[in-house]
Amino acid sequence: MRATCRFSLFVALGLTACGTKNDDTNLTASATNPQSDDSSGGGDSGPAGEGSGDTGPVTTSPGTTEAGDETSPAASSGGGEGFITPPDGGGVSNECDIWAQDCAEGQKCMPWANDGGNSWNATKCSVLDANPAQPGDPCTVEGSGVSGIDNCDISSMCWNVDGETNMGVCVGFCEGSEQNPTCSDPDTGCSVSNEGVLILCLLFCDPLLQDCSMTEACYGEENGFFCSPDASGGDEGGYGDACEFLNACDAGLFCAEAVSVPDCVDAAGCCSEFCDLTDPAAMCMGQGQECTAWYAEGQAPPGYEDVGACVIPA
Repeated sequence: MRATCRFSLFVALGLTACGTKNDDTNLTASATNPQSDDSSGGGDSGPAGEGSGDTGPVTTSPGTTEAGDETSPAASSGGGEGFITPPDGGGVSNECDIWAQDCAEGQKCMPWANDGGNSWNATKCSVLDANPAQPGDPCTVEGSGVSGIDNCDISSMCWNVDGETNMGVCVGFCEGSEQNPTCSDPDTGCSVSNEGVLILCLLFCDPLLQDCSMTEACYGEENGFFCSPDASGGDEGGYGDACEFLNACDAGLFCAEAVSVPDCVDAAGCCSEFCDLTDPAAMCMGQGQECTAWYAEGQAPPGYEDVGACVIPA
């Protein structure tokens, strides 16, 4: 079964999308981790959105999987990719290397939206703040969450930006290399999304507990389950609603391919529920849906063996 949402995020600007977006103020469908709308020069993760890029699984902590397993609807590339559509590749215009940070002195390589949208889709060199904030510190962005301009230090960016105040928190980029990414904090893993433009060390989470902050939700990506901004916004993102980005669904839901959700028509995908495989009372909302293991048999990382997804069996 192929998934629907691309591993992309966007920012919440009042619209919905699949992939990853930022919880800013008016977003449109795009790729992983969209975070804002217009902004100063840009604006465009995830399960969807499964918010990862096309580099394949990269973590070795909870949520890590091996690519290529097609034995279950949710395991085409390890974790839940059967329910989420990975990026299709191409179309990325990068001015610099987000891993190598190869910009001139006094600058840093940053993800941004170069098409005026609300999802990060490219990289550019931005001026480094004279007194930069460190990962974990409060931060501000210029223009919008996807402008690529903030006051965080090199190899970090302002994340989960409030669209009204332009304030968020600095989050560090993955360390190491694209082939061997790492995160120094054991509670985090390397989330790669938006066709490799976003490489963030995000907190691991439990999709059944939804143990993220109030402004975030636990979304399944190719490399595990991570806390990302809930950009569903307003009345959107509920069960059965159309989605295109990883973080376009409400907490407890994920962006499933259209054929997995009843009455999901004229949409790339629709929001469906996570479910507990061990709960005999667990019932899926949609007619014809069954609680199906997110991971292929024997492939679930420790602690994720009971994670299921409500889908119509293939």
